[in-house]
Amino acid sequence: MRRAMTILVAALAAGAVLAGCGTTGGLDGDLTDEWAALPAAGPFTPGAGVCQVGDFTDTVSLAAYEPVDCAVPHRVETAHVGVFPGERAGVPGVGSPELRGAFAECDTRATGYVGDDWRAGRLRLAVAVPTGPGWAAGARWYRCDLSELNTVEAAATVVTRTGSLRDALKGPSPLRLGCQRAKTGRGAGVQVLLPVECGTAHEAEFVGVWKAPDRPYPTKDVDWLSLYAGCRTLLGRYVGVPDDADLRFRSGVVVRPPGPGRWRVGDRGVRCYLWLSDRTVTASLKGAGPAALPVRTR
Repeated sequence: MRRAMTILVAALAAGAVLAGCGTTGGLDGDLTDEWAALPAAGPFTPGAGVCQVGDFTDTVSLAAYEPVDCAVPHRVETAHVGVFPGERAGVPGVGSPELRGAFAECDTRATGYVGDDWRAGRLRLAVAVPTGPGWAAGARWYRCDLSELNTVEAAATVVTRTGSLRDALKGPSPLRLGCQRAKTGRGAGVQVLLPVECGTAHEAEFVGVWKAPDRPYPTKDVDWLSLYAGCRTLLGRYVGVPDDADLRFRSGVVVRPPGPGRWRVGDRGVRCYLWLSDRTVTASLKGAGPAALPVRTR
């Protein structure tokens, strides 16, 4: 008898619980109509204005994406994230119109981000894209990544820095290129430029960035003529001297174009420097005029 009563009590209790779930406490028994639908799965897209601890990579997967606040030590900062237009089967490669278009947009965006042409500082701009699987899943973004360098010469390495690069070149900055000591080799040209304070003796100074026309990378002497001419024009404007036939007798010029690989991506920004092969100065020559850069007779 006791066993039968126990079974009956348990059954009644279970029924009460089920009845309560359906009718009490303001619940209507429908467990789905009060919940928003989950968003459809979509491709991963990185964010802008964030930094990465690791080095730049040409492609970025979700698993490798670990953004950090730019106040902590980092090596890459994303200035902008854009979207490739149109459709194509695979990730755009080096030299493709799509990647060249992305670099052009990144060039503009990075300049706005730091407050001046990013090439006027010890900075490098590169474009990252999705991985193959990411592209297949629908990712169409490209990422505009900036890194600080220890030098803009050939042996450049990336610097681990703290703080954002936003507006870093809007005014005076230790990142900004300026006066340089010129190391010459066995030939007549400048081999390496080393930044120095303008109050110390120096032979060279950064005068600006000349945008080369969209032509093949210079390999012959004749190909370099337009680059030297463009840099001389910037030199004359920077110092405040006439851009005429006498300019080459006032100062030499050092031309630093991007490398062949970056040229293929669409980088046409040439860093230009004045170079005094016969003397040193202890001040900036910006706006100094003809008296500071006289025509040399020998």
